[in-house]
Amino acid sequence: MSPRVFSRIKSRIAFSAWRRPRVILLVTVGVVALGFVIALELVARHLGIPGPITSQVREVIFPPKSGGLLYASMALMLVVFTWRQRLIAIGAAIGIDLAFLAVRWAADIKVTEGHPFGNGALWVTLGCAVIAVTRRTGRDRVLLLKGAGLGLLLMTGRKTGDTWLLITSKTRPMVLDQYVATADHALGNPSWLVGRMVTATGAIGFNTLDFVYGQLPVAAVVVALYQLRNVADERRFPTHHLVRTFLAIGLLGPAFYMIFPVVGPIFAYGDGTEHWAAISLWSESHASVQWAVADLWPKTPTPIGTPHPMPFDGVTPRNCMPSLHTAWATAIFIHSRKGPRLLRYAGTFWLIATLCATLGFGYHYGADLIAGVVFTLTIEGALRAHDRGWDRSGIQLVAYGATVFAALLVSYRYLPLEMARHPWAFGPLLLLAMTSVIYGYVRTTTLWDPKTAPARRQEPQPEPQRDSHPESQQEPQAEPQQEPQQEPQPEPI
Repeated sequence: MSPRVFSRIKSRIAFSAWRRPRVILLVTVGVVALGFVIALELVARHLGIPGPITSQVREVIFPPKSGGLLYASMALMLVVFTWRQRLIAIGAAIGIDLAFLAVRWAADIKVTEGHPFGNGALWVTLGCAVIAVTRRTGRDRVLLLKGAGLGLLLMTGRKTGDTWLLITSKTRPMVLDQYVATADHALGNPSWLVGRMVTATGAIGFNTLDFVYGQLPVAAVVVALYQLRNVADERRFPTHHLVRTFLAIGLLGPAFYMIFPVVGPIFAYGDGTEHWAAISLWSESHASVQWAVADLWPKTPTPIGTPHPMPFDGVTPRNCMPSLHTAWATAIFIHSRKGPRLLRYAGTFWLIATLCATLGFGYHYGADLIAGVVFTLTIEGALRAHDRGWDRSGIQLVAYGATVFAALLVSYRYLPLEMARHPWAFGPLLLLAMTSVIYGYVRTTTLWDPKTAPARRQEPQPEPQRDSHPESQQEPQAEPQQEPQQEPQPEPI
């Protein structure tokens, strides 16, 4: 075969591979995600705030906002490496961080914002992406690019979320907290109740919950590392894992912040995070009592009255509806169910602690949490239904979850006064709506999961009875074979 014919066949095979539906879908998603990030960058620059690309590039040199997140993102990339390669990458990241510390110490540069570590993890991740393009070929290149891309996606997703929050504070001057606070009477004002409990625990309780609340991405990485533990051996990623759900929640959730802007009870009905300034170890305080309706949280529940949109400052994010912390913690809980016992316990703890923190810190209302659970189950169901090919059960699950989620938002906006006046009717209805989505998700996905048939137990066969006589205990001897008798031949005359 001539080299020209061989090159033509090779190009046709490569072209046919690129035409596969899964490859086309991945390329399309990548292009859409890149366009979305670029659009956010342009909008942020127009508003005079740093965009996600600017913030990520800045952390190549300057102290990162979250060094733990950068190392967690690098850990996701390391699932495609062997143990020797992992140790080399971790050592290189730590060495680069030590070099940065030495330079800052020599130049007398003090880190006032962010963490003094994490640049090394970003450098190693970017370096592996460059190596995949320049030094790898075939499946090795694809696998390394997927690993580096997964780590960079988690980093960029965090920056994208931060930019979203800044955009909501700049573009939504009016907030709808009075509507959600009024509707929350149907649930018994849980934020006020849990807020008093957290306040009573003092510095220990607050800072413990604050640590759990802030390290939610790291907990997600721990669960994802368990799910991706066999990537290096199998040379491929599993079809569905937690990182997909985590990124989808972060990408779609902030869009509803623009539709339903809410700042939270500690801001709308309190003195802002100044409430925790005396006992917080690392949270920054932000006083906003001058914008609040009244200083009521968490001691005095809000009076029932006709709600109205209210103006708020241009700094506080409108990030309550739905509660994405609740959504992410729910996703961690779901994906930890198939892990070992310790991982299941950790997922349960993180979900409970996150719910207590979101309510107890005054960041969310009870209605936000219900919407967050429904939002997560709908996205998780959509991702799994897509992997299966969108059969009837998947379409019904996603359609039902989306309908319930839309009904919740509409009821919070247009029926809050009726909900507050009839709590014994609307409170159970809200919980029933959430429970119905949970039941539908569990029932549908249980049918989707492959069932392993239990091993059939072999019934013991009865042993043959033996005779009690000694002669019968001897093994039967084979009878000698008798030679066939020949017929007598007649004698010759």
